[in-house]
Amino acid sequence: MYTRDEENRLRRLGADFHRTSRGGLITFHGPGQLVIYPIFDLKRIAARPVGVRRYVEMLEQVVIECTSSDFGIVDVCRTEHTGVWVGGNRKLAALGIAVSHGVSYHGLALNCNTDLSWFDHIIGCGIEDAEATSLSRECNRDITVEETIPKMVQRFSSVFDCEVQ
Repeated sequence: MYTRDEENRLRRLGADFHRTSRGGLITFHGPGQLVIYPIFDLKRIAARPVGVRRYVEMLEQVVIECTSSDFGIVDVCRTEHTGVWVGGNRKLAALGIAVSHGVSYHGLALNCNTDLSWFDHIIGCGIEDAEATSLSRECNRDITVEETIPKMVQRFSSVFDCEVQ
């Protein structure tokens, strides 16, 4: 939980705060991030109902397949912390979901060419020793949200076996 003093310090830097009902702690959303908030009836995702943990794993799998296969990042992985990581300690994508009456909302944020300096001012997801990274940093070239969208749509369609519109 961030104190009023910490919120005021971040507001002076130009940050806005929005409290949500999703899982997880403080995160950052800003330009250069691909933010995906899918809405699914978890009873209808696959041939059989999907639980919350499996749903989170499927979202992580979308990012892992896209970043490893489409962008060539070789050490993309899951850890004991939710999200998608590079080398086990650099967070590439954050996940925070909520479920109400079996329907998911909120989702994930993949850092494409995000200004990572914002993460220097917060303890992202409450993980003290985590470092934020981006596709651009990991691939040593500018990777935009626009370049990433069609690749994520393809991977999302494959993992969830659905058509994305």
